[in-house]
Amino acid sequence: MPENVNSPKRLIFPLKVLFEDEHLAAIHKPAGILVSGNSFKTIANALQQNIKRSNLPDTSKPQPVHRLDYATTGILLVGKTSTCIRALNKMFAHKQVKKTYYSIAIGEMEKEGKIDSEIDEKESLSNYSVIETVPSKRFGRLNLVKLDPQTGRRHQLRKHLASIANPILGDKEYGIENLILNGKGLYLHAHTLKFTHPFTKEEIHLTDELPERFQKIFQKK
Repeated sequence: MPENVNSPKRLIFPLKVLFEDEHLAAIHKPAGILVSGNSFKTIANALQQNIKRSNLPDTSKPQPVHRLDYATTGILLVGKTSTCIRALNKMFAHKQVKKTYYSIAIGEMEKEGKIDSEIDEKESLSNYSVIETVPSKRFGRLNLVKLDPQTGRRHQLRKHLASIANPILGDKEYGIENLILNGKGLYLHAHTLKFTHPFTKEEIHLTDELPERFQKIFQKK
């Protein structure tokens, strides 16, 4: 039978699945793709071909339940049923999902600290700790930084690190003009997610290993 010429165009975009059950899934989001939006090429449009349909009665189109920036890599959580999507949205709203990021930040840094500058006139808080530092001819110092955001403002980690004069390597929007790294992307990675499964009550701890480009600069942590 010929294909239906009126069928919508299908995005072919393989994704690495990190975890999956009947309720939810977690995937690795690569750099250079939007999570959702009006574009055809989005993670949301690629999910159906990468994630198994749930056998539960309220199965629905898989849907991302939080966002990562276009240039950010790492773990993205996805709901597979309407009940689970609502439950995960509520968990994010009540800060019941703990997220840890890694970035490479430029310049001399304190070993650890808190950044609480407001973002869009809203209270914001990020905790950070420097894991390793290497000298750099161009940037002076490059720091592998573990980041624990306590709030979820748009571009929070990028804005917070830029506010203490330690912008993220490759950040064209918030970086220092003569220290912009072109062509290598943004060095920000969503590394771990911890939460209690809303239905099985199992403690879920997901990890997405640091990208190879991080490991080329630092030893694998």
